Amino acid sequence: MKAIFGLGNPGKQYDQTKHNMGFLAIDQLADHYNVELNKNEFSALDIRFKYQGETIYLVKPLTFMNDSGRAVRMLMDYYQIQPEEIIVIQDDLDLPVGKIRLRAQGSAGGHNGIKSIISAVGTQQFKRVKIGIGHPKQATVVDWVLTPFKGELKTQAFLGIEQAVKAVENWLEHDDFSQTMNDFN
Repeated sequence: MKAIFGLGNPGKQYDQTKHNMGFLAIDQLADHYNVELNKNEFSALDIRFKYQGETIYLVKPLTFMNDSGRAVRMLMDYYQIQPEEIIVIQDDLDLPVGKIRLRAQGSAGGHNGIKSIISAVGTQQFKRVKIGIGHPKQATVVDWVLTPFKGELKTQAFLGIEQAVKAVENWLEHDDFSQTMNDFN
């Protein structure tokens, strides 16, 4: 069993914002596997499907970024998903726009969605795919993460989402996150 959680904020006003990189990656994964997130349960939008005989969950927590852990925990409890079976796709201010970084574990690094998940799950021992959104030059962090990319930065951001999706697909295909990290970091 594997569960892929893409972080973001629900609502039309947040659709293309920098904080919704995880949601956008989940949408691309759903397209790739020809599935539709059609279940609304445990404060999350999700779909469960089989890939190579294994149950896979694609999940968008609908609890807003700062409370992502609540939806993650409820889903994990109900379906008996272990922390080592999850991967979280998130935005990252400390990476250049479109660059990805995979981690097998680690601290929240100031990311409130990850802080919430660590608190709810009770461990930092879960996989991450971080998609760079860059650091704001003039705007506040809140204003930066809640606005969409424009122009060339939008192109770079979507290339990062594509790379993140390929990394997750690699992990699902080969079931070896260490190798996936070597291939994509």
